[in-house]
Amino acid sequence: MVQIRHEGMTSIPMSTETAGSGTSGNNRELLLGDAHTHLDQYGPEEIPGILARAAEAGIGFIVCAGTTLESTRACIRMSEEHDAFYAGVGIHPMEAHQTVDDSTYAELESLARNNDKVVCISEIGLDYMPTSPDHQVQDQVFRAQIRLAKSLNLPVIFHSRESHSDVFKTLREEDAGSVGGVMHYFQGDEPTAREAIEGGFFISMARPLTRLPHLQDVARSIPLENMVLETDAYPQPFKKYRHNWTEPRHVREVAQFLADLKGITLEEVAETTTRNLAGLLGLNSDGERVSKD
Repeated sequence: MVQIRHEGMTSIPMSTETAGSGTSGNNRELLLGDAHTHLDQYGPEEIPGILARAAEAGIGFIVCAGTTLESTRACIRMSEEHDAFYAGVGIHPMEAHQTVDDSTYAELESLARNNDKVVCISEIGLDYMPTSPDHQVQDQVFRAQIRLAKSLNLPVIFHSRESHSDVFKTLREEDAGSVGGVMHYFQGDEPTAREAIEGGFFISMARPLTRLPHLQDVARSIPLENMVLETDAYPQPFKKYRHNWTEPRHVREVAQFLADLKGITLEEVAETTTRNLAGLLGLNSDGERVSKD
């Protein structure tokens, strides 16, 4: 057995029986993490099946990201009901329709501070699509949540769409690198990836890696030590067949594709990306919180 070790973590056992083959004979011998999902958007009847399929694929823990106060509460409830789930507290930039006042800040703080399975401030960031909320309001909401993360010593998992320059500027000005975090659902170029990494953040690879050549080039050039994996899973009724909807189980597909790109084993990708994510979130080998301090 190979043991994953990281400062603040106990060991995470992983099988090497199939090392060099690029596959695992028993999926449960792998341990993979999904850094970002929106599973609170599913009906409760869907969750047991999603969790069973994730476990079969070797997904050991899953972060459910809040997008509003209501969504955040739902993510926390799910994390309390299911061992594999952890929660992120956050207001998404597309939901930043008003500034974070003292009352909203206090509620976000209470939700994060008083729940042991809250592991990050997520999903936060900036979005400059034409239909996005006012940029100044987004900026205030983003900054308030970074300050919350720093006050609680929690990492930030952030969204950036058509807004990389301002996102990185804000992260620098607010010293977000002091708590670290993840640039979620990364689809940028290599300079963008390196700017995120130099700022103290992981880049998160998801299913776009399997279809975007420029992203594959980035993945080849960036060290595995700077990556985590995710799915951004949410209901996808626009897809004809339910079995095609993205779920946490697809982290394994992303991990295998990344392994093939880099010419290494699936086990190596699982070991490193899991160590990265678990260490960032303060989890140990049993998927339990180590410390919020």
